[in-house]
Amino acid sequence: MLWVDKYRPKNLDKVLIHEQTAQNLKKLVTEQDCPHLLFYGPPGSGKKTLIMALLREMFGPSAEKVRVENKGWKVDAGTRTIEIELTTLSSTHHVELNPSDAGFQDRYIVQEIIKEMARNRPIDTKGKRGFKVLVLNEVDKLSKEAQHSLRRTMEKYSSSCRLILCCNSSSKVTEAVRSRCLNVRINAPKNEEIVKVLEFIGKKESLELPPGFAARVAAKSNRSLRRAILLFEACRVQQYPFTNSQVIPPMDWEEYVSEIASDIMKEQSPKSLFQVRGKFYELLVNCIPPEIILKRLLSELLKKLDAELKHEVCHWAAYYEHRMRLGQKAIFHLEVLRLSFVTARFAFLAFFSSYDCPKLNQFHDTSVCSQVYEHLQGFPYCNFWLKLELVFSVYWAPLWKKAIELVCFQMQQPATAEVFRHCSLCFRPFRG
Repeated sequence: MLWVDKYRPKNLDKVLIHEQTAQNLKKLVTEQDCPHLLFYGPPGSGKKTLIMALLREMFGPSAEKVRVENKGWKVDAGTRTIEIELTTLSSTHHVELNPSDAGFQDRYIVQEIIKEMARNRPIDTKGKRGFKVLVLNEVDKLSKEAQHSLRRTMEKYSSSCRLILCCNSSSKVTEAVRSRCLNVRINAPKNEEIVKVLEFIGKKESLELPPGFAARVAAKSNRSLRRAILLFEACRVQQYPFTNSQVIPPMDWEEYVSEIASDIMKEQSPKSLFQVRGKFYELLVNCIPPEIILKRLLSELLKKLDAELKHEVCHWAAYYEHRMRLGQKAIFHLEVLRLSFVTARFAFLAFFSSYDCPKLNQFHDTSVCSQVYEHLQGFPYCNFWLKLELVFSVYWAPLWKKAIELVCFQMQQPATAEVFRHCSLCFRPFRG
């Protein structure tokens, strides 16, 4: 058994992180007035651990006796019947599922499963009809229609079931759903708290930790407790006894994304595009979320890019991340991001190849400034500020102020301090 599962707290009293939140949840159970709950926070912060500990506090050890089922539903949608199949994790008292796995049919899942739970309410030892708990993961990935449907069913069946919603970002959950839940923010643990957990695991496993070793693992975890424990176990498998010079192994998928970034920078050709597509598929097949792939790829590209291109690449990464959330096929958006990068890089190199000087830091002649200005005149849709930004990005050299003064003079604009301040704040390449 992995350490991340072996040392997961089973009840709220044994939680080492978020102790105050755990005690507040315990009070809710004691008062027997538990409302709908919305747990939100970054990945690896401990949301699922608190939810499972809360279920055990409510229903006892029977909440841990779960079974995995592939359940199917037949839903009447107007003139046709839709068949939906989804994997659920359930016990006598609760059902856990991820309705966003159903794609655009997620609203039918939300409606049907809550109706089914309402019809099959459990009876306690005193003969009273209790309530079931429905745990919905990745609520922030539900469509707007599904969230509106969730709001209606929450109101209609509030007496027979309780909902525990789990997500990374509450901003993507509609206000109507948030207002009907008790919002529980689970912050990412601090490095000191992660070190405390790692030292606890090391003591249980009878491991000797060199001074500062746990802190190094925590620093590599990006404040994700799950990742820190996995890295700690990987270090134990890789080498023991631990040493201060021991390398913390990176995640395999992160190295793979770094290879993709290197391939993109090395060659821009149809053959390279085909190879990168295969690597994107490999990551997606291994259940790496496309949003994580995109962010990691952007981070790796920014390490290798010229400063003039970074803003352009960030712009397109943000654009296609938004499009990815609206669409269904993540591979399309990852590929078009790669093509946008190639297009921007070609435009950048073609722009500089039109000048005589091979290196930007060798611009020491006003004739080059005139060339820049004449080049800008070919873009009639550029306003004055955008042209100045382009001059600033091109003329990143000891005499860049001279170039801006020349352009201001030729365009009959005053070269004031505001102009230079604007250029320094808006440093970015031209988007033609």
